[in-house]
Amino acid sequence: MKFTLVVPLAPERDAPILEDIKKLNYPKNQFHVLVSIGRNPSLNRNKGIDNSKGEFVVFLDDDAYIDSSYLNKVDEFFSAHPNIDVVGGPQLTPYDDSQFGKISGYALSSKFGAWKLSDRYSLNKESFDVNETSLTSANLICRKKVVENVKFDEKLFPGEDPKFISDVKKQGFKIAYSPKIIVYHKRRPNYNAFVKQMFNYGKTRPKKENFFETLKKPFFLIPSLFFIYLGLLIGSILINPSLTRNAFVFNPNADNAANLAESSLLTGYVIYSSDKVSFNLGFLWFFPLMFYLLLVIIFSFFDSIKNNDLKAIFVLPFIYPTIHLSYGLGMIYGWARKV
Repeated sequence: MKFTLVVPLAPERDAPILEDIKKLNYPKNQFHVLVSIGRNPSLNRNKGIDNSKGEFVVFLDDDAYIDSSYLNKVDEFFSAHPNIDVVGGPQLTPYDDSQFGKISGYALSSKFGAWKLSDRYSLNKESFDVNETSLTSANLICRKKVVENVKFDEKLFPGEDPKFISDVKKQGFKIAYSPKIIVYHKRRPNYNAFVKQMFNYGKTRPKKENFFETLKKPFFLIPSLFFIYLGLLIGSILINPSLTRNAFVFNPNADNAANLAESSLLTGYVIYSSDKVSFNLGFLWFFPLMFYLLLVIIFSFFDSIKNNDLKAIFVLPFIYPTIHLSYGLGMIYGWARKV
């Protein structure tokens, strides 16, 4: 038998992907399906591995969608690349998702929204050396020898699939990304669920790896550092409201400059003056925030136009900070609990 399809399923959930599996245009005697039910997705997948009979184990999410040629494309890939041990592809936002789901999908597929992790949610070039930033267990196919040596960490959820992929790579197996092997996966249905998802992603990062491993991938730390910066900025403003008032002064005359100079002695901030503008070192506190907001505006326009959805211009400015701050706070919480 060629393929074992493993679908982990929580007891209270349905598995719409089973309807798509029934429609697969692939010989029925060459694959079988294992639906593993339980509240621990990692345990469910490991049970599926233990009962698999195929040369390849295919991991799919219960609420994903695939087209009828899915296994044909997987078969073609491994036939063309026999040296590859693991392959996966993107999980794209379906066309019939809710408006909020589509827009959050735009943000997740944006380099500004998710940086390298955006590769998971968008079509990219075929690659034969990828890592956890490109793949998820919603769309992952492994040779049997891989899952005989590496299992999913049953103590983790979410975050079990990045760790699994990292562990596979550490074992020396070759991992690839194929833009032809596609699943469609709906996004969180509302804002609260989306916040919880991003927070949980950040929270599990410290469980997955130690701090020094995370330092090797510093982009994971940026959301937490930005969250801390905003906390310090707000605290500074509450302690010294003049920090905001004196950050910029336009077209000052000599009297204003003199008053600012006197004010600087009282507030502790140094004034720099020219014919057109004066500002104090308090400006430096606001610069990262202003730069960030500028990027939010630019990418909101760019990603809305890219996805041909101009309505998203008004929603993306809220979605990007939600991703960054929820993930950042989640990671801080995760490290605090670990310590």
